[in-house]
Amino acid sequence: MNPHFEDVKAEAEVSFREFKVMSAESQEALDKCDSARLAGLSYPNASREHLRIACDFINVLIIVDDYTDVENAAVAKAMVDIVIDALHNPHKIRPEGECILGEISKEFLRRFWARAIQTTSLAFQRHFLYSYIAYLRAVIVEALDRDEAHCRSVGDYIKLRRDTCATKPAIAMYEMGMDLPDEVFYHPVIVELAEYIAELMLIDNDMISYNKEQATGEENHNLITILMVELGLDRSGAMAWAARYHAEVEKRFTDGLAKVPSWGPSTDVLVKEYLDGMATWARANHCWSYETQRYLGTRGPEIQRTGLVPLLPKIDRKATSAAAKVNVADLSMMYATSDPLDPSSPQVTSVM
Repeated sequence: MNPHFEDVKAEAEVSFREFKVMSAESQEALDKCDSARLAGLSYPNASREHLRIACDFINVLIIVDDYTDVENAAVAKAMVDIVIDALHNPHKIRPEGECILGEISKEFLRRFWARAIQTTSLAFQRHFLYSYIAYLRAVIVEALDRDEAHCRSVGDYIKLRRDTCATKPAIAMYEMGMDLPDEVFYHPVIVELAEYIAELMLIDNDMISYNKEQATGEENHNLITILMVELGLDRSGAMAWAARYHAEVEKRFTDGLAKVPSWGPSTDVLVKEYLDGMATWARANHCWSYETQRYLGTRGPEIQRTGLVPLLPKIDRKATSAAAKVNVADLSMMYATSDPLDPSSPQVTSVM
């Protein structure tokens, strides 16, 4: 855990609440996500200033994810265009009446990007923008799939999900304290290793978030659903398949480390730090997923221990999204009334 975690968490949360972009209900749900904890776990060696940047980034990442998850492709594209425009024009005054995501983008840039460009290298800024915009573009494709109720093949899904899981911009954050050359960032071996980490993260996330997503009607963009449809597996079988594939990808990553070339002593030190960061992100995200209330309510530690998840009933997020400034799903109360040890309760078996 980053030693600045507690101080930065308090500072970031107070600052975000002052902006008042969300309803009280959505703000409470966001607080339960404990996004600052993910930043503290993921960037344990970051300076205080860089940890604050990471906290702001992850906060907004969660909001953009939840906000676009309930919109159609046209609305999602409009939202993404606003965010990209704000990234490229951080000092532009946003027009009156712009959607709430435009307001968030303005705040995101003032608190995150404006901070980042003052204390980070130009190389980091290029690499972050490249990765984050790829994520945003993938969100539009996900929304189009949702509009068409399209369930992708396993291969096509994994290819898209490597971007929609937002691992790559999160990895780029490890460059905040370095000047990583483009020839390293874009080298095929380094790119391949980043893809492996994205796959590890998407497998972990899809296994742990499946219950939430099947309850909120978002399960088509989830590996477990894809496996059930394409391979004819039940939920437990799909979980077992995902766990085996996770082990295979872990081996590919560790084997791939042996293929990393040398760029000379001074650059190799940066490369090692960057690759260590990749591995840290995968592990930190896995740990946080059981500590946050975002996916498993207050039962994360219990579910991690027992491997049993009570299947949640369906809820209608679209019905609530119009009333909320930002709709962050809060499933903690639903988990609180479910008994994973009740034999009459449907179960999802988690094997991670």
